[in-house]
Amino acid sequence: MQIRSGAYAKRALFTVATVFFLSSCGGGGSDANSDSGTDTDNDSELLVNAGPDDTVTEGATYSLSAEVTGGDGEYTYNWTASPSLTLTHEDTSSSQASFTAPAVSVATEYTLTVSVNDTSGNADSDFTIITVSPVNIAPVADISVPEWEGLEENYFPGGVEVILDGSASSDEDASDSSDAISEYSWTQTDGTNVIVGEETNLSTLTFTTPILNDEESITFQLEVTDSEGATDTATVTLTVQSKSDTLPVVDAGYSQGVFSGEIIILEGTASTSISEAEPLTYSWGQSNNVSASEYVASEKDGYVSIKAIDDTDALSTFAIAPSVSEYTVVAYTLTVTDAFGNQVEDTINVGVRVMPTPLINDTGFLQQATDNALTQAQQNDWPGQDGQRGADIVEQNGYIEKAGRGKAGFDFTRLNANGDEQDASADTWSCVRDNVTGLVWEVKTDDGGLQDKDYLYSWYSDDTNGGYAGDENGDDTSCSLTSCNTQAYENALNEQGLCGFYDWRMPTHHELFTLMHLGLSDSIAIDEDYFPYTGTVGTDPVWYWTSVPSADGVNSEDAQNAWALDFDSGVDNFLNKSSAARVRLVRAGR
Repeated sequence: MQIRSGAYAKRALFTVATVFFLSSCGGGGSDANSDSGTDTDNDSELLVNAGPDDTVTEGATYSLSAEVTGGDGEYTYNWTASPSLTLTHEDTSSSQASFTAPAVSVATEYTLTVSVNDTSGNADSDFTIITVSPVNIAPVADISVPEWEGLEENYFPGGVEVILDGSASSDEDASDSSDAISEYSWTQTDGTNVIVGEETNLSTLTFTTPILNDEESITFQLEVTDSEGATDTATVTLTVQSKSDTLPVVDAGYSQGVFSGEIIILEGTASTSISEAEPLTYSWGQSNNVSASEYVASEKDGYVSIKAIDDTDALSTFAIAPSVSEYTVVAYTLTVTDAFGNQVEDTINVGVRVMPTPLINDTGFLQQATDNALTQAQQNDWPGQDGQRGADIVEQNGYIEKAGRGKAGFDFTRLNANGDEQDASADTWSCVRDNVTGLVWEVKTDDGGLQDKDYLYSWYSDDTNGGYAGDENGDDTSCSLTSCNTQAYENALNEQGLCGFYDWRMPTHHELFTLMHLGLSDSIAIDEDYFPYTGTVGTDPVWYWTSVPSADGVNSEDAQNAWALDFDSGVDNFLNKSSAARVRLVRAGR
């Protein structure tokens, strides 16, 4: 260091030279002038000076150099820093070292200490204080402007909300990049004032463009300040359209994929920020790659004409997917016109597929649900419902040509005792063919015979039974047979050869469910024009057995239950095999 005095005695280590006294004695006697005596060798004191205190700016390289006097022999140098710094000092025999001043936000003192040793073991140290000063690089102000669809850069309609974003402003030398800017200040320097009452000290500026008779430019300035007090500004100019040039905002909804004859939801939205531009008028159109003609749909008592688009002048409406012979993309365009005569369009694309030949029946359910009710009206707010999709609605829209008759999407043909087709007007029939699934079903009677509607059977099968055959005569069963169980009934009907067939069997869960008509709210859940005597709507379930055992609800590994369907409520459940339920047998028709 600099000064060696009492004030700085703490910095110095003094080395006391060792004095060696050497004496010799004569060989035989003494002499007054003998060479006996004392010889003293005093090494000079080892003193170190680390250099003067100094100041350096952040990022600069600073060189350290110590001065050493006294001592014995060669010196060894060791530099340290507090607070810690990365020092460059590869050669310990050199007094010189260096470091790069770190980035700081305020002036910061670093104590650099050098310790020196000589070959005789003498040591001394000294320190210097280096102050690192910050170099403040000014921040960079940045304004991000949103784009308005359909308009040039920095162009906006009148009366719309705009958010200018200054959060991309940066400060290169910020100690914390996530908090580089300490202050934001927005001002408007030109145009109709739109920021009165708005918050102007946030990273964003939100305002509503003015509604003007003529086009106008409005200018904004953003000033940002970093944590060290440096500032920068950025400016942006926006152009606001006149009210007569401000167009409505239009959205035709969402693209969809449907089958021919299903419902296409046309749920458009439109608005204008200019009150004088109201009222808005609407018009839907269909692309000309498919027919836009009206469709004729069959009803029970005749025919009804159905438009390809239900109401072309309504903002919210629906369309019937056109008949196509291959996958076709059909465009539906919503055109909105304001009071100034401005027109804006938006288009959705609907992929229409050929309605496949169904392998199973639909549910028969044509009603649509709101949040609290069922209705026959189209519900655009709740899309994708059963009443908008599937064979039932396609049939209602006149797109299904049936081989026979039947409600909704169901297609049935009556068969006589010989299995031959009968006209739909026939008074008597023995079986029914489902033209969708190809299955042939027995028809119940009301004559006390084998197929009487009132007979009840327990579930029994000595073949496929899930480990438990069931009960040959369960509780509350009744029939014309010795044993009232499903297998006995199956055997009896095949012996009889109903409709000329001898392969009658119990239906699977899936097969029986294809007869369920869930759209019949006031009667049994089946088309009674073809399946009379199925049961009566009431407080008691109308259970029909399936062939499927059920392991649910039992404690053993054996399936003590079997699945059944309730044609009153339309639900399924498992019943104990000893329970009494009705039976409707089936056979493969195709």
